[in-house]
Amino acid sequence: MGCVPTKHAGRSLHSLDTREAVALAAETYCEKVDLPDFVNIATGTAFTVNEVEALHDLFRKISNLIIKNNLISKEEFHVALFRNKKKKNLFVDRVFDLFDQKRNGVIEFGEFVRSLSVFHPDAPEEQKVAFAFKLYDLRQTGFIERNELKEMVLALLDESDLDITTDAVEMIVDRTFDQADTKGDGRIDQEEWTAFAKDNPYVLRNMTLPYLKDITMVFPSFVVYSEISEADMAA
Repeated sequence: MGCVPTKHAGRSLHSLDTREAVALAAETYCEKVDLPDFVNIATGTAFTVNEVEALHDLFRKISNLIIKNNLISKEEFHVALFRNKKKKNLFVDRVFDLFDQKRNGVIEFGEFVRSLSVFHPDAPEEQKVAFAFKLYDLRQTGFIERNELKEMVLALLDESDLDITTDAVEMIVDRTFDQADTKGDGRIDQEEWTAFAKDNPYVLRNMTLPYLKDITMVFPSFVVYSEISEADMAA
């Protein structure tokens, strides 16, 4: 259980009418609210209970950037990752969709922790490989098609503010398929992707956030890109 100020907390008795003053005298100046089950949420993740508690503070800040409902919307997810909440990016949208495990358009705290755990430095490599595969499998067919890979490469370049020629993008896609599509059927399945990731560790480079190792001391770096100031977030 947690404690939050009531609507009367911080007001002088002299500013209240008789009925409000009596009600205030009977209150404890706070009302109880349910907090997440940190122990249960930490189970099966790479986080300790203390780290999950720290993540809850981070989650609370992000989930109240636009709408104060303790749920992360896609807009708030963009604000946390970019300076401009209006900027759209396929990579960010896809990550949001994978975090939104219930597919109800928002990210709840449990979903946030379990999904973010994949990016922990101590998370098993197979989890990172599987998440990355889903990231590229845009149509959720169980295969990575050539056009899906190209779309995601372009999105990653945009997210990194890199500008390369169309020919260079095509070269990246061609080279990836030459190495990964070992069955030669024009698409990459989970087995081929796993083997490709093992031979090309750079594929998983974006799947690890070193900051999560010290989450109790510092938040992940993407928070600093918010257009909301630290003072506003703490308010």
